[in-house]
Amino acid sequence: MRIILTIVSLAALTVTAGFAADVTAGQATYNKSCKGCHGADGTPSPGIAKMFPGMKALSSSEAQATSDADMKAIITAGKGKMRPVASVTGPAVDNVVAYVRTLKK
Repeated sequence: MRIILTIVSLAALTVTAGFAADVTAGQATYNKSCKGCHGADGTPSPGIAKMFPGMKALSSSEAQATSDADMKAIITAGKGKMRPVASVTGPAVDNVVAYVRTLKK
């Protein structure tokens, strides 16, 4: 019985690890699809900030306090003047969120 529980536990860990977000892939997607507006380090350029008043740096405590679910919704559905990012779908959304979390100051 103990062996079966160990095998089941290891299998569950392996499956869970397979679903973990990939920060490196998230950075690549961010650089391709997000950096133009949000900047390389998550800080919007002055021109973009002027076009989108109230836009926060992704490294800010306010942006970092956004739940993963809400951040995914913003990427896929947009928010305010930000339109959905159609090129970021499926697992790439999780990867971008994981990368954005690394921008925390």
